[in-house]
Amino acid sequence: MNDFEQKVYRIIFNMTHFGKNPSLDQLKRKTGKDERTIREAVKNLMRQRLLKWDKKKNKWIV
Repeated sequence: MNDFEQKVYRIIFNMTHFGKNPSLDQLKRKTGKDERTIREAVKNLMRQRLLKWDKKKNKWIV
């Protein structure tokens, strides 16, 4: 996991810990990166099984 993936993971973890679900716009604002870069980082985290998306609840499972 590179530095940017750690940053995205930390943001998602902290926001879901407090009951919020970060949107793509919030991730863009907090990281300063574009949509494509954020999506690649999230996909890599999902491949590494660090993140999972619950389709029924529409929430991240960390």
